[in-house]
Amino acid sequence: MVLKDFYNVLSQEKTGDSKYNFTILVNEKHDVFKGHFPGNPIMPGVCMIQIIKELTESVTNSSLIIQTLANVKFMALINPELTPELRLELDITTTDDDLVKVKNTTYFNDTVALKLSNSYKKI
Repeated sequence: MVLKDFYNVLSQEKTGDSKYNFTILVNEKHDVFKGHFPGNPIMPGVCMIQIIKELTESVTNSSLIIQTLANVKFMALINPELTPELRLELDITTTDDDLVKVKNTTYFNDTVALKLSNSYKKI
């Protein structure tokens, strides 16, 4: 975990051959939110991308480095004081040339906060 104590995994469930659901709890008191932004904390996009990478690493039991970000859409702001619990749906596949491809949708409550498609190289 790059940011110590930034989030905790509350649950992980395999829902299909390549599909996983995670529920995480973001630490609303983490120092990152003191600067992003004081009085109105917002989840930094780069932190969401890192969380997805770390969850993918846990599923694949591999160290990964981002190869491509094909599609990243931030759909709603995540305020950890209001909605610290997030649900991440990951569809993780490995190609013949050993790239790990991920399609992600992240929710708080029933609101879509992020859609992301990317690939990683195993290191």
